[in-house]
Amino acid sequence: MNLLKINHLQKVFNENQPNQVEALKDISLNVEKGDFIAIMGESGAGKSTLLNIIATLEKATSGQIVLNGTDLMTLKEKKRAQFRREHLGFIFQQFNLLDTLTNKDNIFLPLVLSKVKYSEMEKRITPIAQQLGITKLLDRYPYEISGGQKQRIALARAIAAQAPVLVLDDTTSAVDMETESKIRRHLHQLPFDCTKVIIAQRISSV
Repeated sequence: MNLLKINHLQKVFNENQPNQVEALKDISLNVEKGDFIAIMGESGAGKSTLLNIIATLEKATSGQIVLNGTDLMTLKEKKRAQFRREHLGFIFQQFNLLDTLTNKDNIFLPLVLSKVKYSEMEKRITPIAQQLGITKLLDRYPYEISGGQKQRIALARAIAAQAPVLVLDDTTSAVDMETESKIRRHLHQLPFDCTKVIIAQRISSV
C-alpha cells in the first residue's frame, strides 16, 4: 500500500526572477506503509526542502504529493496544520522547541493540541524518556540544556505523538556515537506502526 506518493515534484525559489533557484527537479517517489526510507545528499542538494514539503510547511511549485490518500497540494493552511498534527511527527535540525515551556511541556504540546488526555500523555512519555536518557531533563527548559539534549527532546516529542509517518532531518547530527546508537535502536523498537523517512549526511545514521 502506497502511504506516500510523490509525482514529478518541483520546487523553485524566487520563481520568474533573475535569481531563481531550482531546489527540486522532477522528484518521484513511492513509500510503502512501514518502510524505512533514507534520503542522502550533499549540503544544498534540496533534502530539507523535500522534507519541508512532505511536512506541509512549504508548498511545491508543481507536481503532486499524496500522503495517506490526501493530496497535500490542495490543503489550505488551517487544514495543513491539522493534517500535520494527525499524520506527521517530524524532527528538524533547529529543534523548534519553545524556551518558555519546560522540556516536558514541549513534548506534550502536540498531544495537547490533539486533545490527548493527560493520563495518556504521562503513560507515553515515561518509557520514551527512560530509553532516550532524558528523564532528568523533563523539568528543565530548552535554554538550559545542550544541543544534543535538545535533539533528544525533539525526538521524544515526535515519538510521543505516535504519528503514522515520522520524518527526521539529520536527527543525530548533534549527539555522540553512543547516544546515536541508542536513538537508532529506539527507532527500530517503537511500540506502534510507523513509516520513517530520514534525511542524513552521515552513512552511520542510515
